[in-house]
Amino acid sequence: MDWLFFTEVSLAGLGGGGLYAIAAIAFVLIYKATKVVNMAIGEILMLGGYLFFGFAAGLALPTWAAILLTLGAAGAVGWIIEGTMIRPMLGENPISVFMLTIGLGSILIGVVELVWGANPLRLPEFMPNAPLFIGEAYVSAKIATSFAVAVVVMAGFLIMFRFWRGGVALRATAGDQAAAYSVGINVPKVFSLAWVIGSAIAAGAGIMVGAVGGISPVMGAFGLSVLVVVIVGGLDSIAGAVIAGLMVGLIEAWAGAFLGGEYKPLATFSLLVVVLMIRPYGLFGTHEIERL
Repeated sequence: MDWLFFTEVSLAGLGGGGLYAIAAIAFVLIYKATKVVNMAIGEILMLGGYLFFGFAAGLALPTWAAILLTLGAAGAVGWIIEGTMIRPMLGENPISVFMLTIGLGSILIGVVELVWGANPLRLPEFMPNAPLFIGEAYVSAKIATSFAVAVVVMAGFLIMFRFWRGGVALRATAGDQAAAYSVGINVPKVFSLAWVIGSAIAAGAGIMVGAVGGISPVMGAFGLSVLVVVIVGGLDSIAGAVIAGLMVGLIEAWAGAFLGGEYKPLATFSLLVVVLMIRPYGLFGTHEIERL
């Protein structure tokens, strides 16, 4: 085996897995706080890429301003979605809320196509392009930057849940909503906070994904791999989202390099089937059965 090639492929897989992990964290955060399976997470990620394009290319804003405005706008979209669509559905049949998020994804695709068109677009270059080497192994600078951002986001989550008052409220609500009410936590406000933060994080992942491979209305399909990551790691486990994201990134990279790109979905969903057969609630998820 060419170990240098294997190392380069593995490093690229870890970089891609970091992006999966960020998007999966957004999914898990919303699920933990509200018990809503948000099937529109891929489309929110897509919207983030297009919002950044609009701010950076359309309005010619500096990269830092475009990123901040994108995160803020995506957070506002999450707040609107939670307040106008999700909250009125709380207490309804879970399958109804599940289908609502699928419909929401289709709406977001339609909005993007109306505003920016259906053709793929390239984001303005804002990441370094200089060759990067770890020892003798070459790593794409964009992939390395994306992985570094993923590490920062994961560390930020750990700090937020440990020390920030809002993070503690999110953790308490995720653990037991009734108990959170009893100690004076404003649970509806926490629901909104989860959607705001989750949508902003997904949009940030969309910027990173778009910087690497461009943006298009179908990039929401990235959400299918994110869903695999979430199920493998456990629907309610932040740690599971991170570990499973890196696992899926590695497996996809190995399958693509050694078997061919057409085998990447096969490898990903084979992992999903194996994990579900052994641990139906995911590697790190709570042992709980809930029927949709």
